[in-house]
Amino acid sequence: MDTFTSALPALASAWELILQPLVLGYLVLGVLMGLAVGVFPGLGGIAGLSLLLPFMFGMDPVLGLALMIGMVAVVPTSDTFASVLMGIPGSSASQATVLDGFPMAKNGEAARALSAAFASSLFGGLVGAAFLTVFILVARPIVLAFGLPEMLMITLFGLSMVAVLAGRMPLKGLAAAGLGIMIGTIGEADAGGNLRMATYDIPYLTDGLKLVIVGLGIFAIPEIVSLLRQDRSISREASLGAGWMTGVKDWASNIFLSMRCSIIGVVVGVIPGLGGSVVDWIAYGHSVQTTRDKSKFGKGEVRGVIGPESSNNAKEGGGLVPTLLFGIPGSGSMAIFIGAIALLGSGDIEVGPSMLKNNLDITYSIVWLLALANVVGTIVCIAASGGIAKLTTIRFTYLAPFLFMLISFAAFQSGQNFEDLLALCGIGLIGIFLRRFDWSRPAFLIGFVLSNPVEKFSNQAFQISSIRFRKSFGEGMEYLFSPIVIVLIIITVISVVLGIRQAKAIMAEGEMKSGSKRAPLVFLLLVSAYLLVAVIDASRIPNINMTDKIVPLVVGSFSLLCCLILLVKMIRAPEGDSIFADKELGGEDADASHSLWSTLAWFGLLVGLTAVVGFILALVVFLVAFLRVRADASWNKTLLLSVCGIAFMCLMAWALNRDFPPGLLQSYADLPWPLT
Repeated sequence: MDTFTSALPALASAWELILQPLVLGYLVLGVLMGLAVGVFPGLGGIAGLSLLLPFMFGMDPVLGLALMIGMVAVVPTSDTFASVLMGIPGSSASQATVLDGFPMAKNGEAARALSAAFASSLFGGLVGAAFLTVFILVARPIVLAFGLPEMLMITLFGLSMVAVLAGRMPLKGLAAAGLGIMIGTIGEADAGGNLRMATYDIPYLTDGLKLVIVGLGIFAIPEIVSLLRQDRSISREASLGAGWMTGVKDWASNIFLSMRCSIIGVVVGVIPGLGGSVVDWIAYGHSVQTTRDKSKFGKGEVRGVIGPESSNNAKEGGGLVPTLLFGIPGSGSMAIFIGAIALLGSGDIEVGPSMLKNNLDITYSIVWLLALANVVGTIVCIAASGGIAKLTTIRFTYLAPFLFMLISFAAFQSGQNFEDLLALCGIGLIGIFLRRFDWSRPAFLIGFVLSNPVEKFSNQAFQISSIRFRKSFGEGMEYLFSPIVIVLIIITVISVVLGIRQAKAIMAEGEMKSGSKRAPLVFLLLVSAYLLVAVIDASRIPNINMTDKIVPLVVGSFSLLCCLILLVKMIRAPEGDSIFADKELGGEDADASHSLWSTLAWFGLLVGLTAVVGFILALVVFLVAFLRVRADASWNKTLLLSVCGIAFMCLMAWALNRDFPPGLLQSYADLPWPLT
């Protein structure tokens, strides 16, 4: 009670600090900047905060915090636009929103999906701010109680969502998740530094693949290519359907789901290192598990939007707990946030226990700014959702070249290498075939996202537990099976059992027809071949570095077993069985007016020209050729749209201080920006 009483003056002082016109003005500016950054796929809060860093030197602490919190709080809201309208995850925190938000847009319910998402985001943000208020006082012992075994179990709980997202073919889902984990292990191992499926002759692979590239490749490329092949608008009926008020009503009728997912977001956000790339999948799995009629998920179920969006914003409040209490960044954006705070004022503000002791009023200013930023951002988004949703009524052939442009730029920013574009093409092909043959793309992405945490936490927990077991068996068991771990094990087992039972009503990639054995069988053999090569590669790592090989060996062998069982089933099953699902045999892809490879060739043209003459010059040729030939636009419209696209790209790169992918030409000629 004394703790709360002593905090009351700081709470009042925090309100006095932020309820000033100038502070509120900076907050609104940060919100608007966050909205602008979040709309562009793949950039997210890290790019936005990086943009603000140069302006933080010596800035008044409260003003600087208002600017940063405005941006941090709103990016998870504004990235919903790309997820719903275009089927492109705006960031790692909005991947699950694509599963039902994008089908709603295609069904003419874009405004409804957006407003439901924004209302959920607002509620989640406020829940996160409320929990942060209390956690600042009481969360320290809770956070400290999470050791390596507890964090490993949280990660495994995230993997358990594969059970419900795998769909009617659990083996395909498990194999897809295993494939994602194995691709996530490419590069140098964290523990011993041994290479897995990589070589120093190709330095790019030693660092592994970036989440931005994998997220865009698995979801964005397949959906863009599919819509482009059909040559129509995103929304079939070219109408917005129900307005934003309907989405708000949807949220109100599912407020308890929103509340539960917000709490999930806060809890996962508190744990450093997990962050948004995990929480939306856990929330989505919970949404599916708690819904009676599961047949609509993946086809436009509004609960599939409300759950993840509620958790996304709530996790920002949770993520600030370890950041403010211990100076431990809960995510990449929080790491930049910590660095930016050190630049404010005279540099005497330091996150951690000293901030709670000496600057409690500023600490609570962050809490109230977080709440206000969510309110302001949501109001702006809901007001703009009707107009922005009209993008779904535009013929997609006019949108596709600019989406290719944006995702190429976003992919390049992840590593600043031309190989980023090649990796995007490769992962995009995997995404296309996973979608075609009814292999769960969410399961693949969950596997990739959690590959590093699974390996890191399991290796570290094994090393520490080995020391404890040497002392005594009881001490080792006590370390591994704490009360928190036991509770998490029970929750995970229940999640898997319920998920397997409920997944039978879910189609991982929507309804599709089944046909001949050949194409699905060839894809299965290719996946099996990669897994086999990866397992053999891991087995060659010396036993002295067992920690570098154990996870790839175990996961790869298990995934190979799943593929082997699938192979036997495919050989024994008659043609037309659901195991041979193929989107090219029925539905949108089968009725498409353009072939897959001719459509992919346009993206290949952009990447190929970039390798020769650099991104901007390649973009000029690509936009003119695409709009004139593929979109059949007039010369006036072609030139106007091309100039607008190039100008927009240059403006965004200049504002964010970003480079463009270079080509061979840049190695031999000294060109001015933006051609360099």
